[in-house]
Amino acid sequence: MRLKNKILKLLINIDLIISGISLILLVIITFLGVIMRYFFNNPFVWQEEIQLWCFVWVVFFGASAAFRSGSHVAIEILVDRLPPFLKKAVEIFGYLAVMFVLFYIMIHGSRLVNQLNYTGRTTNVLDIPYPIIYSALPIGCVLMMINCTIVKFNTLFSKNIDMEGSE
Repeated sequence: MRLKNKILKLLINIDLIISGISLILLVIITFLGVIMRYFFNNPFVWQEEIQLWCFVWVVFFGASAAFRSGSHVAIEILVDRLPPFLKKAVEIFGYLAVMFVLFYIMIHGSRLVNQLNYTGRTTNVLDIPYPIIYSALPIGCVLMMINCTIVKFNTLFSKNIDMEGSE
């Protein structure tokens, strides 16, 4: 039972783990690249490819984790002044707009990955297939949609009692 909970927690936080590892790798490679270039005059020729990979993965998997933890940017000064019913309506409209945009990006990101897979594109130095790098785009969008839905569902139904009682 305990192992099952650990595995479930790992799966729930996989986006945070992937983005964290990618960020650490990005910082280390960039730091070492600067040292190698300016102090030893021997730059890493593969540095840009790994940085691209890490950056894409940090953005899309990190955004998914941000949705789950509520760490995304939100300006709510106007919404906070609305009556509870309008607040809820704005939140639902915002949720639907986010879902539409994420779905659109997911569809076109999937098409990009399929096109890169079909053409067999790889990076120049390390020969990393581009579909591996850019697979973070549709996967991250799906994870963002799931996390946003869970958070919005919890927000709308847990605040329901508080919203009606306050003004």
